[in-house]
Amino acid sequence: MTRPAPLDALRFSFGTLTVLPVRVTRWDRGAARGGMLAAPLAGAVVGLAAAVAGGVLVALGAAPLLAAAGAAAVPAALTRGLHLDGLADTADGLGSGKPAPEALQIMKQSDIGPFGVVVLVLVLLGQVAALSGAYGHGWVYGGLAAVLAAVAGRAAMTLACRPGVPAARPGGLGAAVAEAVPLRAALFVAAACVVVSGAAGLPFGGLTALRTAVAAVLGLLAAQCLLRRCVHRFSGVTGDVFGALCEVATLATLLPLALR
Repeated sequence: MTRPAPLDALRFSFGTLTVLPVRVTRWDRGAARGGMLAAPLAGAVVGLAAAVAGGVLVALGAAPLLAAAGAAAVPAALTRGLHLDGLADTADGLGSGKPAPEALQIMKQSDIGPFGVVVLVLVLLGQVAALSGAYGHGWVYGGLAAVLAAVAGRAAMTLACRPGVPAARPGGLGAAVAEAVPLRAALFVAAACVVVSGAAGLPFGGLTALRTAVAAVLGLLAAQCLLRRCVHRFSGVTGDVFGALCEVATLATLLPLALR
């Protein structure tokens, strides 16, 4: 496997996980490995943009709820709703009760079923509500919550690219990145996400560092629970599953950060 240049990895990560104008120059296993290792960096950029949006709204006099809505809208815009669409499709597949081939076919359809609608609405409401609680602690803390949640969401995707988590079907992003990241590298990214999250909470004093670290752990664990269920039901992962993992990890990370 050819070792990708750092720029190839970043292009793969930002070109596949965001709508930023980045041209993917390599689409092979080496680029996929590097790109998914860099996924939390893409998450950091998305989270920073969300934090800026929330901060601007607060500066303009917006209440925490409106700032939270703005901050939640930015990741959806910067991904063109790709991860949210994956969440809805995965919910439809899991909720269908059909065998894996039929469930995967349901997930490929362009429409959204009742399971997808309900889960999508609940997750978005949860994210906005949790961000509102975080912005209630101040705009800096609210912005930090947006960044940490976005990073944890993408770290969950990196962790899902480890060996032993096969692709459910050939083709697409799921097949391109499945089992592309060595286990040690995936665990290192997850551990770094937790450590950085804890360090980011240190300036706030008290037990905030512990809270931010625990939030990252909970986000990653929630995604792993969903991943295990998806692998059991679909015999592997798809691009939709990766999107669902990101959104679930984002919500689970935000919840502890919203507590008073």
